[in-house]
Amino acid sequence: MSEKFTGSFTQQEALPEAAIEAAMTVMRHGRLHRYNVAEGELGETALLEQEFATQVGAKYCLAVASGGYAMATALRAVGVGHGDKVLTNAFTLAPVPGSIASVGAEPVFVGVTEDLTIDLADLATKADQAKVLMLSHMRGHLCDMDRLMQICDAAGITVIEDCAHTMGASWNGVASGRQGAVGCYSCQTYKHVNSGEGGLFVTDDAEIAARAIMLSGSYMLYERHLAAPGPEVFERVKYETPNISGRMDNLRAAILRPQLADLYAQVERWNARYQELEAGLRDTPGLTVVERPEAEIYVGSSIQFLLLDWSAEAVAEVISRCAKHGVELKWFGGAEPAGFTSRYDSWRYAEAQSLPKSDRILAGIVDMRVPLTFSLEDCAQIARIIRAEVSAVYQSG
Repeated sequence: MSEKFTGSFTQQEALPEAAIEAAMTVMRHGRLHRYNVAEGELGETALLEQEFATQVGAKYCLAVASGGYAMATALRAVGVGHGDKVLTNAFTLAPVPGSIASVGAEPVFVGVTEDLTIDLADLATKADQAKVLMLSHMRGHLCDMDRLMQICDAAGITVIEDCAHTMGASWNGVASGRQGAVGCYSCQTYKHVNSGEGGLFVTDDAEIAARAIMLSGSYMLYERHLAAPGPEVFERVKYETPNISGRMDNLRAAILRPQLADLYAQVERWNARYQELEAGLRDTPGLTVVERPEAEIYVGSSIQFLLLDWSAEAVAEVISRCAKHGVELKWFGGAEPAGFTSRYDSWRYAEAQSLPKSDRILAGIVDMRVPLTFSLEDCAQIARIIRAEVSAVYQSG
């Protein structure tokens, strides 16, 4: 293999001109704090919340400082406290169990399937261990949400959805984040809309929404929220809900509003790139493509494949060989955390658990970002490189 890819796996597209102009307007008037508005003015953050609530079909929306803050706020708002146990995915990223630990609760890990979704059989066996599930739609893979909600509803489990990788996705026509009690989204640079950092929180539950708004640092300015419950709900919670400030500001909201308007067009672009990569990788000896179910509309902003039952040395060789050809792959099977990749047994603030079936799958997960700066031709080239190097190592082994 003589090809070399010369693109960047971390370079995002420039912000759209409408976002730049909106940001300039906010910077010119200087009212960056979400509650600093002129008389009669509707602030950018309040408008963002109203627009996103409409977009996903939610009653209430709150814009916050990060996706991780949204998750921790959701846990607090549904009543999770110190010493409580919270179910969550064994295959996820550190901010998810981190949000559980941040409220003094304890993660209970649920296994992962070869589809890279939460193991619903394992969830059913552990349903009596906690009253809340922090469900991570890790790397944009949606499980059978109908079956998951049946399990959770039967067990009285409140579901919080981590939709950091599924903004714009849906299951059986229901937007990701809208099956559980709360949906939490990220607006960090590598997610589907980019404000550097930021998060969005949606719910149909008035009291959860009011608690979240108070937690985020609204003081007694909650009437300036447009996608919020009425003042009578705040009267019930405002004296007992602590201020744990994590508001989004008007500058980031201004940057996000035009991007959200373009979200579904961007989803089509991501999926065209994903499908080009998927087609190029399919039927590679030793490599398993993760099949997507018909009920799922996904967002292909990253792609994963499995090198199941390969030795650690062989997987590491594939990663190294691809890197020499300019293709940056990440591996979730490493014994030690590296960059953003870590595993449930890396998080030593959580009680040690044994998940041998998941360990086998985690040992084979290879992950790659798919930025929109890649062309379809880039994706075809990347797939050729991966295919050649996987085949070479597989044949030599």
